[in-house]
Amino acid sequence: MGNKNVNTIDEYIAQFSPEIQEKLQSLRKVIREIAPDAGEKISWQMPTFILNGNLVHFAANKNHIGFYPGPSGIEAFKERLPEFKYSKGAIQFPYNKPMPFDLIREIVAFRISENMK
Repeated sequence: MGNKNVNTIDEYIAQFSPEIQEKLQSLRKVIREIAPDAGEKISWQMPTFILNGNLVHFAANKNHIGFYPGPSGIEAFKERLPEFKYSKGAIQFPYNKPMPFDLIREIVAFRISENMK
């Protein structure tokens, strides 16, 4: 959805409508709470958190926020994802539904434990 090259997560978020910005900032805040030592960067034109390698990515799309915890993050939580569209490495959180922040926290914590091994 964002179409200009950006260098920071702040720049990425700023290119969207206020409503989408609020959702992206909330997601960023939740990830930061669980992974306070993670770095931030833009990778594949998406906000990315890094901690001993890529941790998670997210991106605004037309009708949803894509959350990318990698294949292992999907596999470990797929039984809790039936209300969301998901694929091998991505979960779609529709804009018209509340974000499942508790689930996101658990997935990020799982990914941290994986990356710290």
